[in-house]
Amino acid sequence: MDPEQILQHPARILSQEQRESFFDNGYLLVEEIIPAEWVDRLIEVTDGMVERSRSLTKSDAIFDLEPGHTAETPRLRRLSSPIENHPIYWEFASRSVLVDIAADLVDPDVKFHHSKLNFKWAKGGEEVKWHQDISYWPHTNYSPLTMGALLHDCGPDQGPLGAIPGSHNGPLYDQYNEDGQWVGCLHDDALAAADTSKAAYLCGPAGSVTIHNCRVVHGSAQNRSDLGRPLLLNVYSSADAFPYTYNPLPSRHAGEIVSGSPARQAHHDPRPCQIPPDWSGGYTSLYALQQEETWDTDQLETVRHQHEEMSGGDIPPPDPAAGVTE
Repeated sequence: MDPEQILQHPARILSQEQRESFFDNGYLLVEEIIPAEWVDRLIEVTDGMVERSRSLTKSDAIFDLEPGHTAETPRLRRLSSPIENHPIYWEFASRSVLVDIAADLVDPDVKFHHSKLNFKWAKGGEEVKWHQDISYWPHTNYSPLTMGALLHDCGPDQGPLGAIPGSHNGPLYDQYNEDGQWVGCLHDDALAAADTSKAAYLCGPAGSVTIHNCRVVHGSAQNRSDLGRPLLLNVYSSADAFPYTYNPLPSRHAGEIVSGSPARQAHHDPRPCQIPPDWSGGYTSLYALQQEETWDTDQLETVRHQHEEMSGGDIPPPDPAAGVTE
């Protein structure tokens, strides 16, 4: 379904102006749309997940640890697939205002894909280099979007998400390095072409939602402030979008219809999409890939077992040739 067709459906939450802005620019910020009660519940659960991380010394499929993480001073980059680690996260992803927002922007029939929580820890929380999401998890069309729920106020010094207006209508850039290894971010020449100087930074109070299309070039700087910036991210698509490749952040809820009905036909966008490595043997994280970190064999084996538990199926052993350890 193209934007003109989507806009013909009555809006549930967003104004027509907001919907048109999203389709024109590829991103949107909706301030204080999440009720305070929901924000409080999510913060409480997230604080509990941070407590769980204190005993870890290495990253795994659930907790991506920032360098310097200790039991005394935990520092997290990401909580992967939070919906598989506490029911409150799935309740929020499947029953909150997010679903209605997704229906306003992708189609009344909405499918869930995956979730993650990026912490952007205070005083040095790691950057996310400029990239495009869809090449990590290609679909038959480009309806997928990511919604980020701000759990705390976010200002310009906290490494807010930045998006380049209109880049969703531009090219998809190569996200492999010169040695053919997946790094999941744009090269310098692509950055120049994308013109990151035009980026809009999505700051807002707690309870706000950032939204960006899967083709948009986006990223975020390090957090140099004294305040953390946890951003709970959920990915949705139209029901007629089907993934080509293994979900790097698997879940038993992947592919679940959260609004409307399942599709009887797939919608195929004629524009091509780069294919990532085979993530089925284990996925490290966006941060590890962009920083070209190496995870050891024990970590990858732990990841494989955790992914099996989260997806409810058997996963083959890691294949080093797929590039997931680089």
